[in-house]
This record gives sequence, structure tokens and C-alpha cells, in this order.
Amino acid sequence: MDNNAGHAPACDSSIQKTDDELTAWLASMKPLEYERIRLEQAKRMGCRPSALDALVKSARNEESDADRLPFPEVESYPEPIDPAQLLSEVSDTIRRFIVLDAEQADAAALWAAFTWFIDVVQVAPLLIINAPEKACGKSQLLDLMGRISSRSLPTANATTAALFRSIEIWRPTLLIDECDTFIKENEELKGLINAGYTRGHAFVLRVVGDDHTPKQFSVWSAKALAGIALEKHLPDSTLSRAIMIELRRKLSHELVVKMREAEDGLFDGIASKLARFAQDYSQQVQLARPILPDALGDRAQDNWHPLFAIAGCAGPEWVERATVAALKLSGSGEKSVSTGNELLVDIQDIFESKRIAKISTAELIAALVVDDEKPWATWNKGKSISFRQIATRLAGYGIKSKTIRLKYETAKGFEASQFEDAFARYLADPINLPSQSNTSLKPSNDASFDVTDSVTCDGWKSNIGNIVTDEKVTSNIKVAPKPASTLDCYVVTDKTGGTGALLSTPIPESSHSRI
Repeated sequence: MDNNAGHAPACDSSIQKTDDELTAWLASMKPLEYERIRLEQAKRMGCRPSALDALVKSARNEESDADRLPFPEVESYPEPIDPAQLLSEVSDTIRRFIVLDAEQADAAALWAAFTWFIDVVQVAPLLIINAPEKACGKSQLLDLMGRISSRSLPTANATTAALFRSIEIWRPTLLIDECDTFIKENEELKGLINAGYTRGHAFVLRVVGDDHTPKQFSVWSAKALAGIALEKHLPDSTLSRAIMIELRRKLSHELVVKMREAEDGLFDGIASKLARFAQDYSQQVQLARPILPDALGDRAQDNWHPLFAIAGCAGPEWVERATVAALKLSGSGEKSVSTGNELLVDIQDIFESKRIAKISTAELIAALVVDDEKPWATWNKGKSISFRQIATRLAGYGIKSKTIRLKYETAKGFEASQFEDAFARYLADPINLPSQSNTSLKPSNDASFDVTDSVTCDGWKSNIGNIVTDEKVTSNIKVAPKPASTLDCYVVTDKTGGTGALLSTPIPESSHSRI
């Protein structure tokens, strides 16, 4: 065993060495070994650490950063290519090795082509390769995408500082695998990924050198992420910037080729053709103004814009294939990636299904956690979503709880009318919310909600919190409920249809005779 492993090479301090000899000795060290003693050696040599760094670098005779490419240089295909044929070849190749739908393969093919056009587009959508479990092929797909993408750079164990410096120098396609294991707590990396979405804002500011000089770094590049259940590990702001490929585990009858069994030169040939594609069609993609499906939201349209511009080079068939893929992967029918949006959808469903005009916060939470498939029952570290979390999410939409009257009590809660603007702006199909005017509402059997004074009946049955008619309906009667004599805070509707409380006692027979 080498007892000197991990330590700096020995240097006999009793022997006087010239500056050149010391520099050569330091240059022979491994980077970590040098880092441990650089400050001490700089002090001994009477120079600044940055000056010593420059001397050591020169002594090592290192190539410049630009010359030391961490990925192979791809030579452009010698002959012109047919874009439609090439994109179909890429899509078919992906499906040879990975179990996924045709639309997902088409989206992946367009994204791989997009990496070669990164210098002429304005938006860089993320590619997120997601899976619910292990052994679904996500790492294999990321590997395949790396083989055909422009300047692909795997980033295992790379620091954020190394990444933004790498992007600044090489503008690579970053391949970030197993994101579920580390990215949730890495705020700096998430910031870098989000900042690199649009060309005009793809910069981060850092300090460099011993004097901490501020420097702006470009983070403009294509980025692909892979992991398990990334919807739980990535923020909404990142998910909204992505085209997501949802993989599934292969069944016994689904046959694919192993990556190791690919014929020699297969992926190199595709990369070469994609390089020629970008060489011949960059100007067309740069000037393209594709027509995007109206069913896509604004952010989804931004994501798909460069891919539609590329599909346009391949003709109408590929524009149609891009449309089908975009609608399936990013259309409005898909599950919302925004937590706030998902909460609005579920609140909308509660108002609609219960036909209510107001609800307390406690009752809202109780209704949200009923469905075990929704996230709200375990949202708060395994417990149900809290009052404060509800308030925080809704505050972003300008919705705040207020004191409302329910039956005989007041409580903090919400009126349906408070959500009208948010539902109209953020949900695809806003409902007609219950009005607090004189409109018939179906009462709830399990909570304390308002009803109006318009009832069609011949007889009455009633209990606390519920009004029902008997089976025989003979006439339309407007009934003005009389307050219970023992409850001085009871609220009833007036003749003009004001808000009322639930009828909790039977209407006396004399009430019928007065109408």
C-alpha cells in the first residue's frame, strides 16, 4: 500500500530551490494536492496566490480551455440531407432502443435536432425524462440523447460552479441524470437551469478570483434531466419550462434492442446528419414563425416554438406529427404542473359538485383531503395541508380568507365569488359559480352551506343542515322561512333574494296559510 496516497509529493525543505524548481514541483502535483498548499507556497515565494496559479498553469503546459473539448467534434455530413427523412430516422431509432409512444419519440427527435440549432433559437426548452420507478429506461434514453445531441456533456458529480463555467466556454448540451437524488435541495442548480431558458436572460452573476470580482456568466444551453418522480422534486417553475417524456417499464412482449448491441457508427452517423441539418437550415429556423396549437398554454407554446420551427423544415407531415406530440405531451388536457393551478382545479370541483356559495377553510381542507389520490392529505410532511399553506397558495391569486357566516356561526373561509377571476384566468374551463342571489341551490348533506328561499314543494321534511321535499310535488310555492324563536343570530333571505342560512327547523303549518 502506498502510504503517501492523498498527500503532496515530498519536497526536501533543507535544500534551497529556485522559483522555477518550486513551480515545476507544484506543477507536478494533482490539482487537489496543489490546492492544499498553494497559499502557504505563495507566501513563501512572496507572491499572490493568483500569480502562483498562473505560473503553475504555464509550467504544466496546459492547453487552453477552448482546445480541451470534453466531447468529440462531429464532422458535418458531406451531402445535403432530407429533413423529413432524417427526423423519421431519429424517431424510429429512439423507438428501437426505448419503450415509448410514437408521439414521445417524435418529441425526443425534434428536441435532439433542436440542440444543433441552439445558436439561432430564442428559447431552450428542457427535456425531462421521468419515470415512476427504476428500470424504465430513463438513463438509457438520456444516454441515447447524448449520443446524437450537439456537444453533449454528462454532469455526474459536477458542481454548479463547474457547470456554469462549462456552459460559458463550450455551450454544451447538459445531461443531468438521477435528479431525484440531489436536485431538490440544490437551489443554485435549479436557478441555473431556470435562468438558461431564454437567450435574453440566460445569465448568472458570480464573483471570481481572490479579489472577488463580479462576472456575468452565460448559462444559455440545451439541458436534459432524468430521474424518478421528478414532479415531486422539481419546482413548478422548472417543470413549466420542460417537455416531459413519461417512460414506463417494459413488458415481456415489448422488444427493444440493447444499446450495447447497436451497430458501429449508428449514432455518430445520425449526429453527423443533424450537424448538416443545422448547417443548411439554421437561417430558416431562425426566421421561422410557426403557427402553434391554441390548445397549448403560453409557456407550452414557448417550449414548442423551436421544435415547430424545426418541424417546418421537414414539411407538412412533420408539422402534423409535432402538433400531435405537443397536444399529447403538453396540451391543456394533461395534468397541470402547477401546484397552485392544481389547487384551483380541486377547489373549483368542490364548489361545482356541492353547488355552494361559501365554505369555511376547515371544511375546504376536509373536502380536499377526501380523495386519497390527491396530494393534499399528505401535503404537510405526511399530514393534511394546513390553513397557512392554503392561504399562501391562494394569496398568489389575490384570494384571501375572510369572516363568513355559516348557519349559526361565523368562521374564516371563502365565498365562491372570490375565485371567479382566478378560475377564468388560470383554468381552461371555468364553471358558472353559485351565485349568492335568489337562485336555487342544492343543499349539502355533509356541511353547513347557504341555500336560498325559493322552494318548490307541497310538504316539508327537514333536519339540521338539510332541506328536502317529499315525493309529491303539486305546486310552486315561494316560502319565506321564519327564524327560529330560540336563535337570535339566525339569518334568513329577504324578499329580494338576499343570502340566507340553512333552514334547520320545520316551517310551521301557519306559514303555508299566509302565502
